[in-house]
Amino acid sequence: MSTMNTVGRPTTPNAVDHDYKHPTLTGGRGLLQDEHLIFESDGWGKTGVDLPEPKGDASDLGDLVRRDPIGLPGLSEPEAMRHYVRLSQKNHAIDLAIYPLGSCTMKHNPRLNEKMARLPGFSDIHPLQPQSTVQGALELMDQLAHWLKTLTGMPAVALSPKAGAHGELCGLMAIRAAHRAAGHGLRSDKPRNKVLVPTSAHGTNPATAAFVGYQVVEIAQTDDGRVDIADLEAKLGDDVAAIMVTNPNTCGLFERDILEISRLTHEAGAYFYCDGANFNAIVGRVRPGDLGVDAMHINLHKTFSTPHGGGGPGAGPVVLSEALAPFAPAPWVVSGEDGFRLEEFAGGEAEQAFGRLCAFHGQMGMYVRALSYMMSHGSDGLRQVAEDAVLNANYIKARLQDLMSPAFPEGPCMHEALFDDEWLKGTDVTTLDFAKAMIDEGFHPMTMYFPLVVHGAMLIEPTETESKQELDRFIEAMRALAQAAKAGDVERFKGAPFHAPLRRLDETRAARQPVLRWTAPEGSNIAAE
Repeated sequence: MSTMNTVGRPTTPNAVDHDYKHPTLTGGRGLLQDEHLIFESDGWGKTGVDLPEPKGDASDLGDLVRRDPIGLPGLSEPEAMRHYVRLSQKNHAIDLAIYPLGSCTMKHNPRLNEKMARLPGFSDIHPLQPQSTVQGALELMDQLAHWLKTLTGMPAVALSPKAGAHGELCGLMAIRAAHRAAGHGLRSDKPRNKVLVPTSAHGTNPATAAFVGYQVVEIAQTDDGRVDIADLEAKLGDDVAAIMVTNPNTCGLFERDILEISRLTHEAGAYFYCDGANFNAIVGRVRPGDLGVDAMHINLHKTFSTPHGGGGPGAGPVVLSEALAPFAPAPWVVSGEDGFRLEEFAGGEAEQAFGRLCAFHGQMGMYVRALSYMMSHGSDGLRQVAEDAVLNANYIKARLQDLMSPAFPEGPCMHEALFDDEWLKGTDVTTLDFAKAMIDEGFHPMTMYFPLVVHGAMLIEPTETESKQELDRFIEAMRALAQAAKAGDVERFKGAPFHAPLRRLDETRAARQPVLRWTAPEGSNIAAE
């Protein structure tokens, strides 16, 4: 007897309960091969290439000559290739399936962007080349700056920040410089030394403010997930330097009172910093400059589809209002009769710049990818990016709200759907258990327990790049799991994931006692010779 599972393939009843009890002889699961650490491979006495004997005797290295084996395994080319392919099969990726991490915007990266970024004139340049030899790159940066200013309605932009938190640092340093110029520096007689941050803010917001030297004051949240205007008004004063608000906010909601927030902030002599991490939900539809924003970073990976995560190159340009533009960090691109150049030194246009944020301007590849995305979409396409991101999130919310409990059920959400764990009460299943069970269904879990203002939060962001077919596949799996939890199938969740290579990990111990280095077994004699 067979049934049909949630994605329409035949399966045996309770397959999830029995499959893991009968491990294979090899440790593999069908086409998914078991794979050990590369150091555990039987390849210490070989190498994939032949190198000629060195002509020198290394006498010029003095005490730096190696005396012990290098300690690297030797693999042939097919062994090395298979090792990394097998490892890749153990990773979830946006190229494999939907990646529903809320607040992260794990969207598809068009291959056109990658092709453009690999053009020699962009990929092979060096930051110390004469500026006359990189005119095309400078022109591209100038065009990117133009469109970022156009889309946000802001008069200036700093391209050099490397990521979102780096952009926050840039914006707050510009704000600090502006207050210092007005006689309200942190060490003045009348310092503006406080930054107001909502309870639902990204964690980097209060961290950045504290890093710059400000005292962080929390703003309360209303029952419907927005900034409490009364609390904001009560805490604004002549000691406040800025307010940091994410819009749409981390609860996936648009701040309806954003104009009032801006008005109150400016009346108090403070600046309005907007965390632009969620700009992809409003790009092409709303210009932050029209809302009274003074500074906002833009995560290029979230809005304009440059690669996300992995510790690689990032970019978080910061747009600035007319009041803050003079304090932007050097360098920036300037065009003139002789072409393009970088304004790098104090004096002239850069007289009030707060300094340099980093050694060089930024990540060229990220600029190329972002501009490629803008130009291939056009203004109508970027508007559709926002519309589809919001549509997809509301579709998920609508399809799941009869089984799961939306954190803020009234009205539509923006680009992400937020659920709490109220619907799991009495099931003995937690948010973590539910997320682990999603792995068995082939999905990366959504963001868990964030934002902190929602108990047992499950934050789902489908992004605009997912089709209805893929959304339906994800939704049906979520519905089946929710029904199983409510039906009392606790074993399915408490032991999950059953099909992951290492089953359920002790994540607390892994975080506190990580094994970061492989150690050779006692008594082994290994060398790459």
